[in-house]
Amino acid sequence: MGQVDHVMADIDYDAMPTLGDIPRYYGRMRPDRMASVYEGRETSWAELDRRSNRVANALIAAGVQKGERIAFAGKGSDEFFELYFGAAKIGAVMVPTIWRLAPPEIAHIAKDSEVRLLFVAPDQFERLETFGALLPQVRMVTLEDGAAGYERFADWRDGAVDSDPLVDVTPSEVCLQLYTSGTTGLPKGVMLNHFNILGSREIPDQEDMDWARWEADDINLVAMPLGHVGGVGAATMGYLNGVRNIIQPEFVPDKVLEALAAGVNRLFVVPTALHMLLLHPRVREVDYSRLRYILYGASPIALELLKEATEVFGCGFCQQYGATETSGTIAYLPPQDHDPQGNKRMRGAGKPMPGIKLRIVDGERRVVPVGTVGEIQVLSGSTMVGYWKRGDATAEAVDTDGWFSTGDAGYLDEDGYLYIADRFTDMICSGAENIYPNEVENAIFGHPAVLEVAVIGVPDEKWGETVKAVVVLKPEAVVSEDDIIAHARERIGGFKLPKSVDFIAALPRNATGKVLRRTLREPYWSDRERKVN
Repeated sequence: MGQVDHVMADIDYDAMPTLGDIPRYYGRMRPDRMASVYEGRETSWAELDRRSNRVANALIAAGVQKGERIAFAGKGSDEFFELYFGAAKIGAVMVPTIWRLAPPEIAHIAKDSEVRLLFVAPDQFERLETFGALLPQVRMVTLEDGAAGYERFADWRDGAVDSDPLVDVTPSEVCLQLYTSGTTGLPKGVMLNHFNILGSREIPDQEDMDWARWEADDINLVAMPLGHVGGVGAATMGYLNGVRNIIQPEFVPDKVLEALAAGVNRLFVVPTALHMLLLHPRVREVDYSRLRYILYGASPIALELLKEATEVFGCGFCQQYGATETSGTIAYLPPQDHDPQGNKRMRGAGKPMPGIKLRIVDGERRVVPVGTVGEIQVLSGSTMVGYWKRGDATAEAVDTDGWFSTGDAGYLDEDGYLYIADRFTDMICSGAENIYPNEVENAIFGHPAVLEVAVIGVPDEKWGETVKAVVVLKPEAVVSEDDIIAHARERIGGFKLPKSVDFIAALPRNATGKVLRRTLREPYWSDRERKVN
């Protein structure tokens, strides 16, 4: 791993209790240093502070009040962070969507969160008319160079003054709403407040937490989708620690390797992205001597992949396990537990973050002994405020003592390390994207030839899992696998589409008529040590 010969930056985290305070603080303390770099466009901390002020004042002029939502559709951009911090300065709530979603899915999120404005990045411009038809009451503003006939973000922003709006915002107020799929087939809005995101910002002086400490000249790569807690969360930590943040629209192996060669020394990736890097023909030609840490998470990782990554990149690796509802990381596997030869702990998710408690419970919510598989629960100050307008779902997920039920099955060993065994939910994790069967089933069920459908996750070497649809056809109906997939493509994002379709005579059910997805999954997972890949 590359050596660091400079000292830690002296940062007053207490001066940044809310997101809006981040550009304010560094605008004073490091005005001329770069905060963001996006496709060659550099923005200093002083300029980010001024621009986020303009955004805040423009939002006020547009009638956006404290607690109201604005939405973002598109790939990563420096202008997203102007919006992110600007909204925070007036107590508004940012709702970033996953750019890979289909237009009706993005429109549902915008409607559900009751947004006043939708900010649209260039990769979504071809959908503008569709958005307009689906969201007639929502004002749309287009980023970067804009689209003909639509309001341009830079003009909208620069029509406002750059003075601080001086709105009183407290750490307990919601600032970010991320949508996570639910078993009902409709996504739920996870409400996170400033304290959830920033409350654990000061890391204790523990030897195995060097990965969580930032140096003044660190360069952070932001390439994961901003609609995910992993993407926006990892970016927020870079900004919080006052470093240069290189923002890429999406994860493209060529571009990521170029950034690493140019000096990026820390990044967060999902295992699928790490695999894509290792498959790149130039991966062993790049000089990684400046690379300090690769943080990875959002889905399980294959041990052989992890062993190869530690050998190729030669830096510190830290696994991060968490959930949108916990504002990200709740457990970590430190670099010290990573061995190029492999070890038992590298099959695990690590140990609890400071201040976080984990426990394993059975179906009656009773704590089980060490080494016994049960549902993973977490008690943390980072746990969400709740699900937007879903008090019933919130109460089901978080008990009266504050324990959040993750829906994952796992166990703790005698040293307090967490291991993931299976899922209590039917969620499919493909390339670190969470996909719930009901969403896909709803998209397929309307096909005129389909009588019944069940969706499961099956192992895949590249994506971890892929979606398989198991279909029962109506009597005498004839349809192909391609027909089923094409029908679904019109209704859901491409990453949720089935990669394969099986046709069977009847779905397995229990005595109450519930479809037994586990029975359908079993043949594909029978030779696997874990029921997640």
